[in-house]
Amino acid sequence: MKDKLRKDTSMRRLLNQLSTQMRSLQQWLLPVIILLFATQLVVAPAYATSLYEIPALEEDTWVVDKAEILSRSSEGKLSSSLSDLANETGYEVRIVTIHRLDYDETAQGFADKLFTRWFPEPEDQANQVVLVIDNLTNNTGIHTGEKVKSVMPDAIATSVAQESVLIPLKDGNKYNQALLGASDRMVAVLSGQEDPGPPEMKDDVMVEGTFATKEDTKKSNATVWVIGFLIAATIIPMATYYFYQYMGSR
Repeated sequence: MKDKLRKDTSMRRLLNQLSTQMRSLQQWLLPVIILLFATQLVVAPAYATSLYEIPALEEDTWVVDKAEILSRSSEGKLSSSLSDLANETGYEVRIVTIHRLDYDETAQGFADKLFTRWFPEPEDQANQVVLVIDNLTNNTGIHTGEKVKSVMPDAIATSVAQESVLIPLKDGNKYNQALLGASDRMVAVLSGQEDPGPPEMKDDVMVEGTFATKEDTKKSNATVWVIGFLIAATIIPMATYYFYQYMGSR
């Protein structure tokens, strides 16, 4: 009889300890989970590229690689080619890469605003082109001046941004190839040559959006770990509680 009472007392003590640990664990997990989800919502826009993070335009600046997606060799080739174009034709093309846009911003909107910021006067805008790409979403935008439109119509400019740039990116995010190809096409058209057109689409290239980016994968994995940890932290103590309760009733 004494052994049974001692056993019951030990069991109650153990159950009380488990109950206390469960409450403590849940109290600790709740702020952690709230913090994680708040971070998901707040951190993203914090790293967005602001229009005013793009430096004021300086002479002989043809490429602004804020996203750091171009090799030094490719950036040099682009700068040299676009500089030659400006000297030979008077048409000036700038290529800008950014890593992330604000939630309410688009690549085209960013290109329009940057164009106006760099060239506020109508007479300065006439022979200018600004091409923007956001490498997080692979969205593009292009803005051309009125004089440019007479040589490179909007249809070709749109094709440069939406096809010459994006088609190579659907085959492994080949930013160097994409922007060099887009530059070569604009140089040809603005030099009065026949439009070479966009690159051919490969039949086996995956359509945009059918695979996750590295950031999407990291976020998904983090969420899975948090949910899994929460489930384990809840189920394991409960299972232990009921196991000891069952053993105590025998």
